[in-house]
Amino acid sequence: QVQLVESGGGLVQAGGSLRLSCAASAGTVSSYAMGWFRQAPGKEREFVAVVSWSGETTYYADSVKGRFTIARDNAKNTVYLQMNSLKPEDTAVYYCAGRRRLFASKTGADYDYWGQGTQVTVSS
Repeated sequence: QVQLVESGGGLVQAGGSLRLSCAASAGTVSSYAMGWFRQAPGKEREFVAVVSWSGETTYYADSVKGRFTIARDNAKNTVYLQMNSLKPEDTAVYYCAGRRRLFASKTGADYDYWGQGTQVTVSS
């Protein structure tokens, strides 16, 4: 079974950048759509970004569009989330998710595998 492990979270000042990585083990995600979701304290999990299996099609939440970029390197079995111009409202636990489908979904229930999450904290 595929296991996903996120890394790259941390504390950053507003306006700064972070790069999150999601490494897959015990399987390949080259044929999976991959997504990033986040959950802030006291709030529901929300969609952030998703990339199709080929890496050619991406979708972003309106709140992060133009600031975040999702990408994948299937040769390395890894998915990335480059986060620029970070805002305090981006503070959340970020989760990597994999879907046993080629095409993207913005719905968390459509995903089959989830990482444990990595904390991103953006200070004012």
